[in-house]
Amino acid sequence: MIDASQSQSRRSGGRAARRALRAAPLAEDIRPIRAGMSGGQYRPLTEAGMQRIHQAALEALEVIGLSQAPASGVEAMTRAGAIQGDDGRLRFPRALVEDMLAKAARDITLHGRDPRHDLHLGGTRVHFGTAGAAVHLVDLATGTYRDTTAQDLYDAARIVHHLDNVHFLQRPMVCRDILDNLEMDLNTLYACCSGTTKHVGTSFSDPSHVAPGIELIHQIAGGEAAWRARPFISNSNCFVVPPMKFAEESCMAMEHCIRAGMPVLLLSAGQAGATAPAPIATAIVQAVAECLAGVVYVNSIAPGHPAIFGTWPFVSDLRTGAMSGGSAEQALLTAGCAQMHHFYGLPGGAAAGISDSKLPDMQAGWEQGITNVLAGLSGLNMVYEAVGMHASLLGFCMESLILGDDILGQVLRCVRGIDVTEDSTSIEVMKSVCLEGPGHYLGTDQTLALMQTEYVYPVVGNRMSPKEWDEANRPMLLDRAIARKNDILARAGSQIAPDLDRAIRASLNIHFK
Repeated sequence: MIDASQSQSRRSGGRAARRALRAAPLAEDIRPIRAGMSGGQYRPLTEAGMQRIHQAALEALEVIGLSQAPASGVEAMTRAGAIQGDDGRLRFPRALVEDMLAKAARDITLHGRDPRHDLHLGGTRVHFGTAGAAVHLVDLATGTYRDTTAQDLYDAARIVHHLDNVHFLQRPMVCRDILDNLEMDLNTLYACCSGTTKHVGTSFSDPSHVAPGIELIHQIAGGEAAWRARPFISNSNCFVVPPMKFAEESCMAMEHCIRAGMPVLLLSAGQAGATAPAPIATAIVQAVAECLAGVVYVNSIAPGHPAIFGTWPFVSDLRTGAMSGGSAEQALLTAGCAQMHHFYGLPGGAAAGISDSKLPDMQAGWEQGITNVLAGLSGLNMVYEAVGMHASLLGFCMESLILGDDILGQVLRCVRGIDVTEDSTSIEVMKSVCLEGPGHYLGTDQTLALMQTEYVYPVVGNRMSPKEWDEANRPMLLDRAIARKNDILARAGSQIAPDLDRAIRASLNIHFK
């Protein structure tokens, strides 16, 4: 007869073994979740709805058009078939839009400096990453906000490099400690590339900054030929100022980036009820129309140049006019935009994961969870701003990067869905357990085999029983997130070779250590 202490020891030993098994790293091909899994299960728009949005967008381009394109853009687009009216607005005949859609790049790859981090965009493949231009950092020690710095950006990049479920780094914050705009743009580039070898997205505050930025990029890549073969940075470009106006300086920067071989994100970021129409469907119409104008622009300069269809309409709280990035309406907008990307067969990106909460609390959790899961299930290729963003994009939080990685793990598991195969629906194990075995599945070969390949476990999330939690001195979620952040930063070095780093620092004023 087995006494109670032996029974407890056996249970504890089994649990410890299972935990050790879960902690062991898996080969990439058998991981339950990974970058680029296919979504598309969630479709808030009907086929008829997508057709209506498409036709309305074409009508808007033909009747309203866009104003304020730079002269170089006007020349390229009118040469391709756009018509400039006496009012200065460029209008786009339907045939022109259709021709340019036929030339547009599809199934593009956004490269990482390490090929393991390449992002293959096409179909309903899903990738999550950072983005934004936060001007404040959340200080959890004091519960206050302070200005963001170049050091903060470098640290965020190093953390992202070590998070499995954050697949790319687009600059999430502004280096507010740097007053000179050229220095700020170059430090932004270098901080991101120093911190990670994942794909990087950035922007330029002035068209004249593209050339020195490209010079720095060539240094990092090992020459222009190496860069053009594997461009590992994309230009996040707000080429329009909604509603229906080109942003002249951003357009000029985009032209420079295209000629330098840099992929571009065509970013339209109207705010429903403010700079975009209040109806969710019409907000999508305007964003689609603006991005279709971007497709014409890019392909009139360089047919087939890699460009991401960046419909990023945001939501207003119509009671106050404030942005509401964590709302259900935002989740619907983003999912609807993803469907329109699939409608055109173009690689697309939009925003999700934004929290209106000021701190990583329960509100932040539900806002990040609901918007990211709908983005993933809709099959959005590039989910920007998925982690770290608070205060409706004004604040960034390092600990939220850590917590967001856990959220995205669960989101990706939802994206993967349920595997229904002959093996997964066989009742042979059921027969064995119920008719011959112990009456439970805890120790079966099937259960042990599926522990890591079918199930995803949080890194900092807590699933202890109240008794276990008490015995472990009641660990708190934010404390665990802080500890993991500190552990990563303590061991994460620069991703730039020391000799190259010294050479770059000798020629540029780099503001982070």
